[in-house]
Amino acid sequence: MLRKDKFKMLFELFLCFFKIGCFTFGGGFAMIPLIEREIVTNKKWVTEEEVIDVFAVSQSLPGAIAINTSTFIGYKIIGRAGAIAATAGVILPSVIIITLIAAFFSIFNNNPVFEAIFSGIRPAIVSLILIAGLKIGKSSVKDKIGAIIMLSTLTLVTIFDVHAIIAVVGGALIGITIYKLFPKVSEKIVNTGGDKK
Repeated sequence: MLRKDKFKMLFELFLCFFKIGCFTFGGGFAMIPLIEREIVTNKKWVTEEEVIDVFAVSQSLPGAIAINTSTFIGYKIIGRAGAIAATAGVILPSVIIITLIAAFFSIFNNNPVFEAIFSGIRPAIVSLILIAGLKIGKSSVKDKIGAIIMLSTLTLVTIFDVHAIIAVVGGALIGITIYKLFPKVSEKIVNTGGDKK
């Protein structure tokens, strides 16, 4: 890639994730629909199937899902420089906003206007997280085994308060077990995913 083209791509990555960082409240999970729209629908940097895998890997690693996803996508597009540009883009809006809030905390604190703004933002964030869950579920749960794993994980995490990391590791171990002991079943699951592209 030519130096000019590389710089243009780095700037595009930075700008894309800066926009995501600016317009998403409520943390990483609320960012998922916006990230998906930008990198799959608008930019076409990854496919819908690939982005589900990116989210799965990003969630299973330490750190915020939005930061991990931006780093992963940036690296996939243009290597180490891309990872730095995308990560800087998604982090910078939060740094700016938090710095401003810290500087003017006395003005924001107990201000009825800002309390009203955030009381409206919170329910919207819940709907964004729900949309993200439904989209990921539609692409990830392809058969009865996937549905059983999903329902079991939901039960363990919500009712028995099992830590999310244990649930993710458990899902990975089940996947490995199926792959090793039942290769035909594993192949069928993978092929089913391929048909949906």
